[in-house]
Amino acid sequence: MARWVRERYGSLTPPQRMAIGPILSGMNTLVAAPTGSGKTLAAFLPIISELLRAHESGGLGDGVRALYVSPLRALNNDVSKNLLAPLEDMASIHGGALPLRVAVRTGDTPQGQRSGMLRRPPHILITTPETLSIILVAPKFGRLLSSVRWVVVDEVQELSGSKRGTHLSLSLERLEERASGFVRIGLSATIHPLEEVARFLVGYDDEGRERDCVLVDARFVKRAELRVRSPVEDPVRVPTEEASARMYSMLRSIIRRHRTTLIFTNTRSGAERVLYHLSRLGVADAEELATHHSSLSREVRRDVEDRLKSGRLRAVVTSTSLELGIDVGNIDVVVQIGSPKSVSRLLQRVGRSGHSLDRASKGILIAVDRDDIVEDAVIAREALRGHLDRVHIPRGALDVLAQHLVGMSIERRWSVDDAYRVIRRSYPYRDLTIEDLRSVLRYLGGAYEGLEARKVYSKIWYDEEKGEFGRKRGIRPIYYANVGTIPDEAAVRVRTRDGRWVGNLEEEFAERLSPGDVFVLGGGTFRFLKMKGMTAIVERAEGERPTVPSWFSEMLPLSFDTAEAVGEFREEAFRRLASGEDLEGWLRREYPVDGAAARAIASYFRAMDGFLRLLGVEERPGRRAILVERYRSPEGRLYLIFHAVLGRRVNDALSRAYAYAASRRLGTSVPVLSRDSGFAIILPRRAGAEVEPIIGGVSSGSLRDMLVEAVRHTEMAAVRFRHCATRALMILRSYRGRDTSISRRQASAQSLKRLLERTGDFPVLREAYREIVEDVMDVENAAHVLRDVEAGRRRIVLMPEYDLPSPFSHGLVVSGYEDAVLMEDRRRLLESLHESVMRKLEEAGLSRA
Repeated sequence: MARWVRERYGSLTPPQRMAIGPILSGMNTLVAAPTGSGKTLAAFLPIISELLRAHESGGLGDGVRALYVSPLRALNNDVSKNLLAPLEDMASIHGGALPLRVAVRTGDTPQGQRSGMLRRPPHILITTPETLSIILVAPKFGRLLSSVRWVVVDEVQELSGSKRGTHLSLSLERLEERASGFVRIGLSATIHPLEEVARFLVGYDDEGRERDCVLVDARFVKRAELRVRSPVEDPVRVPTEEASARMYSMLRSIIRRHRTTLIFTNTRSGAERVLYHLSRLGVADAEELATHHSSLSREVRRDVEDRLKSGRLRAVVTSTSLELGIDVGNIDVVVQIGSPKSVSRLLQRVGRSGHSLDRASKGILIAVDRDDIVEDAVIAREALRGHLDRVHIPRGALDVLAQHLVGMSIERRWSVDDAYRVIRRSYPYRDLTIEDLRSVLRYLGGAYEGLEARKVYSKIWYDEEKGEFGRKRGIRPIYYANVGTIPDEAAVRVRTRDGRWVGNLEEEFAERLSPGDVFVLGGGTFRFLKMKGMTAIVERAEGERPTVPSWFSEMLPLSFDTAEAVGEFREEAFRRLASGEDLEGWLRREYPVDGAAARAIASYFRAMDGFLRLLGVEERPGRRAILVERYRSPEGRLYLIFHAVLGRRVNDALSRAYAYAASRRLGTSVPVLSRDSGFAIILPRRAGAEVEPIIGGVSSGSLRDMLVEAVRHTEMAAVRFRHCATRALMILRSYRGRDTSISRRQASAQSLKRLLERTGDFPVLREAYREIVEDVMDVENAAHVLRDVEAGRRRIVLMPEYDLPSPFSHGLVVSGYEDAVLMEDRRRLLESLHESVMRKLEEAGLSRA
């Protein structure tokens, strides 16, 4: 092995040098390092070395010795190839075949290959979280796991922030019951904080003490070159066609200067649009350009990956699907269009370029929108400083717990106390109460009245008096067919009240709709009335302004930590403006921005500063000051606009809470607009004096309960409950070998939710609300902001009422029109608002923008 490393690479990389020793010593290890730094080999070199030593001493045996778990099936195939190649090279050095067997087992593995693994078990098994949970209960294969000595978890940064990671965390604790003391090795790209991610990886022992873990922090061993560019100096006044033409001209220049370019957009539709324009420009031959995103078939994605790896593509446009560690060969430059929304995501994406440690990762961020330019500037500087966003790890998911309890019951009879001991070793369940566990067991044991009448039958037997549970006959095939946490995507049919079909919506978009919301589909505007199964019932709303923009479901939210950094940037920029400093010069010195981007930011802040002086407002919006603008629209409605750069997850929570407080006070529904940089609640004409009581009606102590009430009767609650009920095996995706339709599942979910809302406290319904307020929204950081306000660490400042919105709120206000108009018309609206503001400033002698 040592000879192979010397001949192939010359030396070990820094993460390999740091990780190999602890792993050889049998210590849990988390390796955080960028793409191309040799993380995978850092894990496998010591494992292979130890397996070869075991073979030499005659102790290799036939069981599975090492598990490699990855969220991506494509990555599993990559790793298999990348493991077999060095083993073959080592065999030629050795002068004979090495005895190590490597196999991949996922849901796609044919039955013949699975049977072959029983006859000749692999020493290294490559799998997914879902397949691991199935083989844990497989009568024959499960026994082969008792010899596991190492578990490698790849893409920890992706898994830890989702219920798939929660699911895997419990699987590892169940595996611990079979193969006590195995070494856990986590492989992660750039992530923060490492200590918390390590706790997620290794969990706790039976006494509740944290297990030890060595942190290999090689996150910044690779140099990054980042540049923020704007194709236009005046994003407001330049016509859409010209701005678009300049952006694609900039892209063409970048692609032609580099051998291979990877372009990231934030939406699938954006990726398709960019590829279309690049093809029309003739940037390269048609077969040298491609797109890659999750809506394409697996065969198409794999073909693009192979062509990219072999150097046959000049440019690939993607959304999020190429962020993770699939081997895509040598990428010269990564281009990010628009804001990446978080430092970690930017570094993950840019890290795809310069696929070795001696080559810098090169990233170019291109933005046309003023808020995007500001975000890009802040994110790029934070990345270069090594300031990362904190990961959000879901806590105590009761639907995932229910699924695992069914799996545990298949393994053997359990006492409740013994199961509680195992479950609480998992980091996401460290605070689980025994009553929460018993409530899930009561549901699974069929103790809740009314469920059988709706065809929800018990999944285990549970003797509450003895404190024991176990397998119910016939449950194994149901468990096999329904395991996993990823919800099925569904299309929602849209029909008018008289039954006429209008089109389809993505479910993720439909779940945001509340009765009365107006949206655009097929060029027309429609008012949402209600859901009936998987059909949205609507009525025409000609000429009305949409309240929900159609791109909303695909948009990535700005992370809270990055949003706070943007708030700090606002404060510093306004402070320097007040002192008379040259803002453009400061930006060029301190931030990796080009001249056009610096001028766009400077003019944006000068316009906002002038507007606030016009209104006599002394405060400036930033991290510590939340300005609340009162804009009276031409229709007479009062927009309460909160200038709060907190990220969309926090602003979703705060906007719904304030809207709920307003609707309770005014006796009418109150629409909201929410973005990363702020939010608005739109009050009816008569509203005016109620503003201060509405703002005072939301507190940190009442926030969670208000949010649950605000979403209780929304489509979001209905959809999320269906997802949770499916994970908890209340609603089955597959039964007796046949898949159930999503429309049938949704109808079942609606019926069950109505029953359970009357029943009171039910664990799966409670989990649906927890998921909404904690994982979809960010109630914890929203409450943190409100506590800051209550303690005087942040201020809410009411601005005077005015008939024009401020420059910082133009994007938010126009987003209400976003779908009723084309992008050119949206640009004209923005320009019209901007010119109206500038005229007022000129009349008052305040124009400097």
